[in-house]
Parts: sequence; C-alpha cells; structure tokens
Amino acid sequence: MNPMKVMVTGANGFVGKSVCNSLSAGIDVELIKTVRTVQYSGEMEVGNICENTNWQELLKGVDVIIHTAARAHIMNDSAQDPLAEFRRVNVEGTLNLARQAVETGVKRFIFISSIKVNGEGESNRVYRFDDSANPEDDYGHSKWEAEQGLKALCSESSMELVVIRPPLIYGQGVKGNLALLAKAVDKGLPLPLGLIKNQRDMLSLNNLIDLIKTCIKHPAAAGQVFLCCDNEPVSTPQLIKLIANGRGKRARLWKVPLIMLKLFACLTGRKAMFKRLSSDFRIDSQHTMNTLDWTPPFSVAQSMRWAFTKKL
Repeated sequence: MNPMKVMVTGANGFVGKSVCNSLSAGIDVELIKTVRTVQYSGEMEVGNICENTNWQELLKGVDVIIHTAARAHIMNDSAQDPLAEFRRVNVEGTLNLARQAVETGVKRFIFISSIKVNGEGESNRVYRFDDSANPEDDYGHSKWEAEQGLKALCSESSMELVVIRPPLIYGQGVKGNLALLAKAVDKGLPLPLGLIKNQRDMLSLNNLIDLIKTCIKHPAAAGQVFLCCDNEPVSTPQLIKLIANGRGKRARLWKVPLIMLKLFACLTGRKAMFKRLSSDFRIDSQHTMNTLDWTPPFSVAQSMRWAFTKKL
C-alpha cells in the first residue's frame, strides 16, 4: 500500500516546520513541503501565495493538505491597506489552493485558522466552537472569510474540510509578546505585573502538532471546527514565572495597581498590549476532545520548559 501523501504549506514557518519534522519522524507519509523561498533541501518553492499561484504539479496524488501558510498578525503593520493584504494571502490565496485541490482529488483540507475568528477575549466569556464569529481585527476577519469560502467550496465537492482555531501558540522560536517577556526575564528587568489576576488559555506548539496529526486520519474530524488549548489557563504572573523557570532565572514581579498600568498604557499607546496582558481569554475545547477522543498530551509546565530553555 502506498503511503499517504501529505502537503504542508508554509513548511519552514513556526508551525509548518514542526509539523513536517513530526510527520517525517512519525506516521508513514510521503511529505510535500511547500515554501515561499527555499531554505533547505527537500522544500518546494511556490513564491508568494495569492490568487494566481499554480499548485497543479505539486498537488498530483496528494491526499491531505495541511495549510499553515498565512499572512500572520503583524504588529505596527506598514501596509497602506492591511485588510487587502490579509485577504490577498489568507483568503484569495487559500481559496485558490483549495479550488485546485478539489480539481486534483485531494481528500482532506486541514486549515489552520485562528481563535481571533471568535474574538479578542472578554471577561466572563468562554469561547465555544459553535459561537457566532466576532473577529475584531483584519487578520481575524481574513481567517473568517477564508473559513466561509472553504466551507462553501467543500460543500459542493467531496473534499473534506477540517478547521483548527488555535489561540496564542508558544514553542521554541516563538516571537511577539512572549519573546519580549523572555528578553525582559533574561535581563532581570522588574515587571510591574504582579497584581494581575487574569486567566488565559494558550496552546503549546507540541499539543497543536499532536492535534493536527490526529486530524489527518480521524474520520470524525471531517467537516468540523476545532477550538484547542492546553486546558491549563495561566495568569500573566504565572506565565512570567514559567518563562523564568525555563530560562533558569528568577521572575522579578512588582505589584503595581492595575489602574496605574492602564493609565500608563493609554498614555503610551499600548492599550492593546495591556489588554492582552491583563484580560481573560478562555476557550472551551471539550467539543474537540470529545469528537476526536483527544487530550493535550503535554502539560503547560513541560511545554514552557521546552519552549524557553536556552540552548547551550
């Protein structure tokens, strides 16, 4: 029997690279790694993903696509029309790939979307897989539009759609606010976040990879939207302590009243950062676990040590 043929887009990205490494070392598959620009042997260059990208040759014989490539959320975006840029890659590029996948007989399309389709987090609110969409930024809107387009396309074909909406993903090489926190811990900087008592769900990259691998073959995954997290919400002070433990450092947390932090954030144009650091963000992943008989295999403590331990 021929091995299953799996194409991974964005194969040298944060998620895609780990997917490829895990598939190469695990289940018996023939792997097609597609990238914008080749960095390593075995990768297939497709250039910028858009409505005109030609996938035909690469798609021959492919059974499953894991679509991780995307224009990600960008801090201080310099594009004149950010929404148009997000749509060009995340919507038009995704649907172009999906249409060609249907034409070539791909059986399953696993789309890595985002919890930003549900929203940006609210107090006393836990996001569920069947909630109405409520994206608040251009990135979230583009992911939601792509989901809708894929759903319509797959409803008229035999290709199965699986949508995964991860929250903040952390792992080795993570960027953004978590990388900034790690740098602050490394420098021994005091962080005025000791009084924050929020609860935020995140997702270990290792847990996400395990979920993606489950969705490749699981029959019950077809047609589903899966929300996922580690199922161990942490507060911002707990997060900083976990990062510090991974770095072999001591967390220096100052207890500054939240009203002062909020005022400072408003005065310095950092309201969005303050919200992410101080607010709740809860996810109900019970539907995912029940449907797939799946639980996150790695704890937050394990994952944080793996993500933030410095390489010698």
